[in-house]
Amino acid sequence: MKKALLYERLPNSWIKCNICQRRCIIEEDKFGWCGTRINQKGKLYTLIYGKVSSWMVSPIEKKPMFHYYPGSRWLSLGTFGCNFRCPGCQNYEIAHTRMDTNILKEHESTRMISPKECVDLAKKYNCFGISWTYNEPTIWFEYTLKSAESAKEKTAENAKVLKTNYVTNGFITPEALDLIGPYLDSFRVDIKGFNKKTYQKIAHISDFRGILEVTKRAKEKWKMHIEIVTNLIPTVNDEPSELRELANWIKSELGEDTPWHITRFIPYLYWTDLPSTPVEKLEQTREIGLKTGLKYVYLGNVPGHPGENTYCPKCGKLLIERNGLLITNYRLNRNRCPYCQAEIAGYFLDSSDELNDTSDRKKSP
Repeated sequence: MKKALLYERLPNSWIKCNICQRRCIIEEDKFGWCGTRINQKGKLYTLIYGKVSSWMVSPIEKKPMFHYYPGSRWLSLGTFGCNFRCPGCQNYEIAHTRMDTNILKEHESTRMISPKECVDLAKKYNCFGISWTYNEPTIWFEYTLKSAESAKEKTAENAKVLKTNYVTNGFITPEALDLIGPYLDSFRVDIKGFNKKTYQKIAHISDFRGILEVTKRAKEKWKMHIEIVTNLIPTVNDEPSELRELANWIKSELGEDTPWHITRFIPYLYWTDLPSTPVEKLEQTREIGLKTGLKYVYLGNVPGHPGENTYCPKCGKLLIERNGLLITNYRLNRNRCPYCQAEIAGYFLDSSDELNDTSDRKKSP
């Protein structure tokens, strides 16, 4: 166990956790909603510090992120538990596991990796950065914070630093975001819909406005690179009016250059009775985003579809061609279209030789 951050002590040894926006009130010897934090004698402890359920080296495209050093390799790690219980969760084996069930005591896949070891692993495998993913990184906050701090430390032997990334549902509190903000470079956020009914059905929360506010805060206060993902689920969040509202919010609050990934739902777990999202529906939603004024709207989980590719928003020429996680054609000249010289928003490498160069690149306006 490790003592948790960001909690308030209440009368009668009760505690209020301020890591995620549920802000659980926890009585003594009980767990928070995520099942990973326990109140012992009026102090809050995390039970997952350094406990890694899954890790691998994978391309940034897997997050998915298409405008943050495309083609770069990232050390990707996850733990156990989540502050949501999405009915169609693809990673439910780890995300729906709760420490209060004692399942993890003998969990065969658990590996302890310290923050220093995390950074060493990333460097050993020539990774461009570290991504906390697979389950919600917010509930792993103490560990991800220390790891992110370690990733930014420069040593006499190595003056380079690693980039950092959260793949998140955005339900982190503003005060937690502000603690990790100086050490977090990119924020890939799931926005699951755009009304309370949708979020109640998917995430079991009564309001989603805090997610929008935190996402905007990550961009404006901490200058993080933001990309948005919406998994389009038939009969759940696929109403054109709701999607149009979401697209309008992205444009007005995050900017027209913000990439929006619309991914295909695959039936899983408790939602096996729902069909896969029709490709035609994905294409219609992409049109909604483009007509709203978003410059970069992508389709996901449809390998080989033209909607995976990056096109110049000015001249329309193909700039980055993809097939699933693979880049099959790359025509950018740094962040410029080679045909019309328009600036392409995001961060890009000069060439494949620089995949291990973690120095800063100028972001286009």
